[in-house]
Amino acid sequence: TIDLMDNYTVYFGHVLSNSFYPVLQQAIGVGSAFEGWSPREQDVVYRVLIPMSPPRGHSFHLELDSAGQRQVRNFRVRVQLECTCTGKQQAEDMLCFLHHPEEELRRNQDPSLLDTLCTGSYLDVQKTARWFYQLVRAIWPALPQSHNWHLVLLPSTRSCQFKVTNGRESFRIEMLFGVRRGDSDIFVSSQPGYAGTPSILWQETYDVAEVEFFKHIASQAPPDSLHLRCLQLFSHLQLGTGFSTYTLKTIVMHLLNTIPVSQWCRRHFLRRLMDINETLLLSLEAKRLSHFIVGNHRLPEEISLPPDVQTAEPPNLFHRLVMDPVACSQGRGEYLDL
Repeated sequence: TIDLMDNYTVYFGHVLSNSFYPVLQQAIGVGSAFEGWSPREQDVVYRVLIPMSPPRGHSFHLELDSAGQRQVRNFRVRVQLECTCTGKQQAEDMLCFLHHPEEELRRNQDPSLLDTLCTGSYLDVQKTARWFYQLVRAIWPALPQSHNWHLVLLPSTRSCQFKVTNGRESFRIEMLFGVRRGDSDIFVSSQPGYAGTPSILWQETYDVAEVEFFKHIASQAPPDSLHLRCLQLFSHLQLGTGFSTYTLKTIVMHLLNTIPVSQWCRRHFLRRLMDINETLLLSLEAKRLSHFIVGNHRLPEEISLPPDVQTAEPPNLFHRLVMDPVACSQGRGEYLDL
C-alpha cells in the first residue's frame, strides 16, 4: 500500500503541477492497519490520508461550524483567491484571478478552484471525492502495479475507495483527503460524519496524532512487548457487541500513557488484559470515557496539537450512556457478555 501510494504521489505531482486543483502531498497511513493491529485480519482496510494544500493564487481558511454536534467538530474550508500580480505569488505563465479581466481569464487560463471543486466559497467534499476517483482511474495504467494487479473502484461519496487484486491476494484501500490545521498533527478530513453531513463540512480528525502516539510507544517498547496483541485480542472479542473498536483503542491508549511500556511484556499479558477489562467496567459505571487526544496534557512532546484542541474539555465517548438509561443498562449487559 505504501509503495502504491508513493507512486500515486509522484504522478499526482506530474499531472497537477500547472493546474489550479489542490496540491496533493505524500499519503499518511492511518487507522489500525498502520498502527500495527486489526480486530479482523481477513478484512483489513488500509486507510491513508492525503494532505492537500492550496494551489497558486489560492488560500485555505478553516472555519469552525458552531452548529454541529457537540461530540464532533466540523469545519468549512473557505477558498480565497489571492493576488499574484507581484511578490512571491508572481508567475510568468499565470494571470491574476483577481485583477485580470474575466474574458481574458476564460480564454487563456484554466478555471480557479472556486469554479471546479467548490460550492460557493467552500471546498466541497463530494466534488473532491469525484475528482480523486477520476485521478486514480486515469493514472493507474501508468503505475508499475498495473502490470500485475487489477484495480476495482468501490462506491463512496466522501472518500476514494478501491481494491487491487492479482488473483491470489486482494487489498482494500481507502483514500481520505484533508487539510492540516497549521503545522499540527490534526487535520480536517473527508471521513464520513453523521448521517446527512453537508458536503461542505469537513470533520476534525485525530487519526494522524494517534498513529504518531503508537509510533512513539513502539520506539520505547522492548522487543517482546504485547501491547498491540492486547488491543487486537480485546477488540476482536468485542465484535458483535455494542462497544466500538475505537472505545477499546481509547482505553488501551490511556493505559499505555500511564503504565510504563516495559510492563507490557509477555509475563504481564494477563495483568494488562485485566486492566483493560477493569477500565472498561469503571468507565461504564462512571458513564465517562474521555477522548484520548483532545485536552490531553500528557501526550508525548512530538505530537503537535493546535492550542484549542490541547486546552479543550475532552469529549466523553460514553455521553450516550448519560442521556439514555436504556443504553446504559444495555452497555452493562454487553460488558457481562464480553
